[in-house]
Amino acid sequence: MAPTKRKGGHASLQGKRPDNTAGVKRPVSNNPGRIKNKLKRSEMYGKYLLEKKAQKRQSRIQREKEAEALGEDAPKKAPPRTLDNTRESEATSVQPDDEEILADEAEDEFAPYFSDEIRPKILLTTRPCPSSDLFHFIADLMRFFPQLYYYPRKSYSVKEICTFGSNRKFTHLIVLSEKSKVCNGMLISHLRPSTAANGLGGPTAFFKVSNVIPSTDVPNNGSATSHVPELNLHGFTTRLGHRAGRFLGSLFPHNAQFQGRQVATFHNQRDFIFVRHHRYVFEEGREINKESGKKKTKARLQELGPRFTLKMRWLQEGTFDTQFGEYEWFHKRKEMDITRRKFHL
Repeated sequence: MAPTKRKGGHASLQGKRPDNTAGVKRPVSNNPGRIKNKLKRSEMYGKYLLEKKAQKRQSRIQREKEAEALGEDAPKKAPPRTLDNTRESEATSVQPDDEEILADEAEDEFAPYFSDEIRPKILLTTRPCPSSDLFHFIADLMRFFPQLYYYPRKSYSVKEICTFGSNRKFTHLIVLSEKSKVCNGMLISHLRPSTAANGLGGPTAFFKVSNVIPSTDVPNNGSATSHVPELNLHGFTTRLGHRAGRFLGSLFPHNAQFQGRQVATFHNQRDFIFVRHHRYVFEEGREINKESGKKKTKARLQELGPRFTLKMRWLQEGTFDTQFGEYEWFHKRKEMDITRRKFHL
């Protein structure tokens, strides 16, 4: 007699979930992303946000009651958690007064600029066939950097321009790139040979440029004068950050003319370098000094422009050479951007 088949067959063939015969407990997830229905998923996520908000409000009310009951003995309010104060420690972080760092910086390629032995002379050019809008940014840069000279790119390669600049005693080369008529890249190459670079030029760095605001669009902007500005390098805390900061600082003469009351700022925050140009303005305030009987003098900053943000993509030894040049540092997104709390500058 032939064996009879079970009616309906396997559970998976009946549209049912098969039994977990392995005896392994599957974790229950509260993530609404597992819900396939879009309306139900959005509804559950909305409920989750409301519950989270209610719990946060209840904990705040509880803390306020405890603080009121304890009075002066109440614990201080905890500072908010930010990306800056929860930053992961970098192995190459250095202190400002580190003797080893100071000794290295006294002998690097940029030491003659910071000691005012050499004044920088910058050659500026663009990509081939630049748009007319890029020249507004070039005009702002010529007011921002002292001793900056623009030369049209024509059909010359960057290597040929490096040779041309070094033969004419230029110390730096800046090449601007653009996309959709907005500057989106800045290549900076140090052309002057130095003993620190074995008698050669370099280094060369490429920065991504973003958030470009010309001087005319800056609110309540002033007009820059020909005075050499003071230099403010802030937020560079690692070995790489010190090198990048000194590279940018070498673009300015270090004989600031204080009567111009101008300051150029490179502020590094989360590996983004914010570039600003200001002037100190002194005005009479409303308050009166009791001793002298005169009105107190108030100081404020007037922005001159332009504004833009830099993010370093790579740093190369020597002058520009993408084929045979050796990279000191290269930003690898998939390997370096695995967490939002790790910064390199």
